[in-house]
Amino acid sequence: MMNVPRIELAPGYSISRIIRGGWQLSVGHHQAGVDEAAAIEGMRLCAETGITTFDCADIYTGVEELIGRFLRTHRDERPIQIHTKYVPDLDSLATLTPQNTVAVIDRSLQRLGIQRLDLVQFHWWDYDIPGYVEAAHTLDNLRLQGKVRHIGVTNFDVAHLSEILDAGVPVVSNQVQYSVLDRRPATDMATYCASHRVSLLCYGTLAGGFLTDRYLNAPPPQEPFENRSLTKYRLIIEEIGGWSRYQNLLQVLRAIADKHGTNIAAIASRYVLDQPQVAGAIIGMRSNHRIAEAHRLFDLPLSSDDLGLIDACLTQSAGPRGPVFGLERIKDGRHAGIMKMNLGQPS
Repeated sequence: MMNVPRIELAPGYSISRIIRGGWQLSVGHHQAGVDEAAAIEGMRLCAETGITTFDCADIYTGVEELIGRFLRTHRDERPIQIHTKYVPDLDSLATLTPQNTVAVIDRSLQRLGIQRLDLVQFHWWDYDIPGYVEAAHTLDNLRLQGKVRHIGVTNFDVAHLSEILDAGVPVVSNQVQYSVLDRRPATDMATYCASHRVSLLCYGTLAGGFLTDRYLNAPPPQEPFENRSLTKYRLIIEEIGGWSRYQNLLQVLRAIADKHGTNIAAIASRYVLDQPQVAGAIIGMRSNHRIAEAHRLFDLPLSSDDLGLIDACLTQSAGPRGPVFGLERIKDGRHAGIMKMNLGQPS
């Protein structure tokens, strides 16, 4: 397998354009649990074949520790880039102090067993509660101290990302949900980021598995779903117009996949990688065959005809509309209702 392409997020700092996701390895994600030995072996295979950038979060239970155990055994000469997140609890936002922020970053460093985090991606649950600019400044102070190499955000819309940038915090990336089902970043976010040298790192490119051949011509899955991602992305399918509209999209993706001798997941992933300002796609790899599939994405150029077929189908979608993560921020809304906003931060 060839090494995956790399891209600079900042001068002197490059990442693999495929980023190994950590959410699928968290204790809270999958009912079946995680095979630790297989997960570490998958990390090794990724690193050996050029997928050297790993995504995790302080709130992904067990994942920072798991990556830390991998790093202690990593012997390949290629360095690993660690991207984690800082997600203070909703209930703590009003009283958040710099000491709270420092404690979480120190905990991530300890869990991972490293001296510096390559990228910390900052999330804030409720913009009505002030303090996100101050918290971003605390992260910038940690950057100046050498504990953090670069600062990113996650799920920020343009208005609030601009506040942080205008305050002088050097944000290099915004991690956002982006797929053929959810193109909210394609509007004002991509344009703003292009003008401010901020890259998009994209999760949900396969919509929790809904953008695969598994669901083509299949009935809707019934609750209880096998993992939390299916709950989340089932709501996105409803936003585009429901199961029938979603099946129409899968048929289009399948026809393009047949043309290229590949599968729906590959077409969906490549579509996102080709979008403006997208630096990388975060892909969960619970099985090692996904690693080989990820490498083949870069031998899969989508033609203008391919993109035209996808876009024609998407113009018929009802949604989702609005800013990045806007639906998920509607208090008492169904998208916000599935979020776990208080997972316990150190005081």
